[in-house]
Amino acid sequence: MNDHRAVVVGGGLAGVTAALELADAGLEVTLLEGRPRLGGLAFSFKRGELTVDNGQHVYMRCCTAYRWFLDRIDGTALAPLQDRLDVPVLDVAHAKGPRLGRLRRSALPVPLHLAGALARYPHLSLAERAAVGRAALALRRLDPADPALDGLDFATWLGRYGQSARAIEALWDLVGIATLNATADQSSLGLAAMVFKTGLLSEPGAADIGWARVPLGDLHDTLARKALDSAGVRTELRTRVTAVSRTHEGNWRVDTEGESLEAGTVVLAVPQREAHGLIPAGALDDRDKLLDIGTAPILNVHVVYDRKVLRQPFFAALGSPVQWVFDRTEASGLTDGGQYIALSQSAAQNDIDEPVPVLRDKYLPELERLLPAARGAKVRDFFVTRERTATFAPTPGVGRLRPAARTGEPGLYLAGSWTATGWPATMEGAVRSGFGAANAALDVLGRPRKNPPPGFAEGTSGRRPA
Repeated sequence: MNDHRAVVVGGGLAGVTAALELADAGLEVTLLEGRPRLGGLAFSFKRGELTVDNGQHVYMRCCTAYRWFLDRIDGTALAPLQDRLDVPVLDVAHAKGPRLGRLRRSALPVPLHLAGALARYPHLSLAERAAVGRAALALRRLDPADPALDGLDFATWLGRYGQSARAIEALWDLVGIATLNATADQSSLGLAAMVFKTGLLSEPGAADIGWARVPLGDLHDTLARKALDSAGVRTELRTRVTAVSRTHEGNWRVDTEGESLEAGTVVLAVPQREAHGLIPAGALDDRDKLLDIGTAPILNVHVVYDRKVLRQPFFAALGSPVQWVFDRTEASGLTDGGQYIALSQSAAQNDIDEPVPVLRDKYLPELERLLPAARGAKVRDFFVTRERTATFAPTPGVGRLRPAARTGEPGLYLAGSWTATGWPATMEGAVRSGFGAANAALDVLGRPRKNPPPGFAEGTSGRRPA
């Protein structure tokens, strides 16, 4: 058996994490990626003089695994966190004109850290704010790992606790759509409870937001590749894996279009449909369940103006089809006095296939409603990026479809945010899945990790459910 050799298929955050963990434990690791770059769906590309992220990605202080990843690749300083959660929320549909509110935490203990922000939140009535407080306290009592929660949708639960349609729009979906990529009625209560309990109701600073101040490619491709090289990982890009099978000697054989590799450990860190095509028969009790894990799209709208129109790093919008708006000027390399802003549109089923002229006619007037300074500004460039399968769909019942890291075939492991991490499809979930797969492999090999990252749950070690 080639126990000292491992092959990781897929160079997204899950695959890079798994490769680093296995290499740090002394294995000889080869990472295979079909694209010409690392980073999976969190990447950058060039458009003229601009360096453009395919989409806006943020994380929170509670994302301990992704924070470990940033530290491991020497990228922490390039993606700093807010000192304290502060989210501007602009409602342009208010009867008395546009109204700005903020979701800002204090230094008080949970749940008092958000009490002041809720009391002053202008987008809800006094009765709605009181009802939100009661629902938040009830949410703290839920166990996100309870299988019964997976089968219920979040909106139904919110209705039981007196949440109005306005409260869902102006608060619960404001957060939930961005983190789950689905509205409350399309979200598993288990996953929603996990997001809100961990992010808002665990520690005062858990929801403080961080984002890359440089192009994502600088982190997830350039720095990740440097870390892999330093760890001794052989990385092969533009290398598509065509088959994974057992050899007569009991090793794993990974076939590509150019070579075949043998190893004692293989980690498949690819999307669920691709994994379905590579997993040998019998490795999962019901391999076809992977095809039942749905996907959800994210649309990003990119606008370059000839002048500054946004004076804050980001804000969220209400009363508009616009969801979240970010200033990407500095990160993109734009230096001529213009401003580049990006709109992040999650759960974008209605817009994902619309032609660019239709999206331009829809979103430019909305930006002028939200940003008065944009009304006289010239649009230098307008383009969109589309990720039709950006995340797995967090629909009720998805939990029973998500497989553990460890399969029924010794030496074969699964990674990816769609696996059973307990998290929705986030960068945190992807990194946790890489840990889960690598640590499951190292347990079997008798090389368990002695110092796992802070907050890395034992439940993500990759054990198969009984």
